[in-house]
Amino acid sequence: MVLENIGQVSKNMTSFKRFGFTALSTAMAVSLTAQPVLAQRIKTEMPEDILPKPAAAKPATATTAPATSPAPATIPMQSPVNPASQQPLPGANGTVSEPVVQPIFLAEPVMSWSLADAKALLSTIEYIGKEGLLPADYQPAALKAAIAGGESDALDALASKVFAWLIEDLRDGRTPMEARVQWFAVDPDQDDMPTAQIMAQALSDHDVPGVVDKLAPTVPDYAALKAELAVTPMANKAKRALILANMDRWRWLARDLGDVYLLTNVPEFQLRLTVRNKIIRTYRTVVGKPGRTATPQLAETVTAVVFNPTWTVPQSIVQGEGLGQKVLNNPRWAKAAGYKATKGADGTIYVVQQPGPTNSLGLMKIDMPNPHAIYLHDTPAKQYFDEDVRAFSHGCIRTERAVELGMTMAILGAKMPAAEAADISRSGEYTKVEMTRTFPVYLTYFTIARSIDGELKQFNDIYGRDKPVLDSFTQPRQLKTTQRTSDEEIIELDNPL
Repeated sequence: MVLENIGQVSKNMTSFKRFGFTALSTAMAVSLTAQPVLAQRIKTEMPEDILPKPAAAKPATATTAPATSPAPATIPMQSPVNPASQQPLPGANGTVSEPVVQPIFLAEPVMSWSLADAKALLSTIEYIGKEGLLPADYQPAALKAAIAGGESDALDALASKVFAWLIEDLRDGRTPMEARVQWFAVDPDQDDMPTAQIMAQALSDHDVPGVVDKLAPTVPDYAALKAELAVTPMANKAKRALILANMDRWRWLARDLGDVYLLTNVPEFQLRLTVRNKIIRTYRTVVGKPGRTATPQLAETVTAVVFNPTWTVPQSIVQGEGLGQKVLNNPRWAKAAGYKATKGADGTIYVVQQPGPTNSLGLMKIDMPNPHAIYLHDTPAKQYFDEDVRAFSHGCIRTERAVELGMTMAILGAKMPAAEAADISRSGEYTKVEMTRTFPVYLTYFTIARSIDGELKQFNDIYGRDKPVLDSFTQPRQLKTTQRTSDEEIIELDNPL
């Protein structure tokens, strides 16, 4: 199979070279010719410092599956556990096998405060508006009165409490969890930067204001929003409110997104490959239709790239839409469409669509295991990439030039020779390439953000997810709990149609 849009690969070699990706730019050229000598050079020259450390040291492998076999499962069969709330997530059958543990309120540490540190805290609170937070949330009047009373247990308790609140909001976001619609991206920052540790360091160094710099997201998009907030007139309340909401959304994610990651902003309909906070490659996307098939927000890990994937058709289509009987009753049509069916001992019909250009997953699928069965994949329906509003899928992210993206992941994530990646992609055979170095992938939702061209733009709120966040900023701050994802229903959206 000829690599799609191959001319665009050649045009963008320079963008890889600009960021030190000489090996990768050469690799994309090799993908056109599959020259074994150059492919070996790429393998030995691949930069070692551009990727996160591997989660497990295992050799890169490419596995194949028989044509009649279902695609390997991408969801754990036993119920995974939310690491924050210890609440089991629904398994593949939508059931929860363990009792649910309700989140508890976070406890603020109490530490000793000097008057100088308390005054620095008060000053920080008074100017926290520049970070998109609300000074009134942190009781400045009460803190000022406590400072006037001198060093005391009361000052220690109040200063510790409001500083802990400030840390929590800067690190984790002010928006309460119930206002984060379909939010399932667990933020690791409170594990990596515990409140007590940050407070102790700030008091030890007598540098309370420094916590703002330590906790603010490092992604340039956050800085762009902060700069825009600074120049937006106070009278433009609607725009300022939207900026505050979207600055907070960045705080819901990890402070540092990683050296190399994939990120898609759903309302922008774009996927970006980012290296050291520089966008080096972009891909148009098709996202979930509004409603039950809307794409949830996730922070997952790329574990494998599947070239020439099979698609195991969900029973909602096999039985609910009669596809199983149609495949059995119309073998000629089924062969043309690439479907094969088997019937179990209990009469259940299983349908698997075989690899090929008409496969609903196209020629490439990126595995990122999650309970929602969401993944990035190719599509034979290329015409939808030409639409301005590209919300047509059942939740998964359809990606243009997906084979090119898959080859890039195989080269960078599995140290696969470019020639081998090119051969596999054109083989027409199901091949799963396991990652030996993992990539974070973020499915985000920003309605004002830097676009792929670097300009700050406003995007349509296609899922109506702004209002709960905006409303939460008009209400008093809520106390934080151990809950770190939405408690909404987890819907398995494994349907590329």
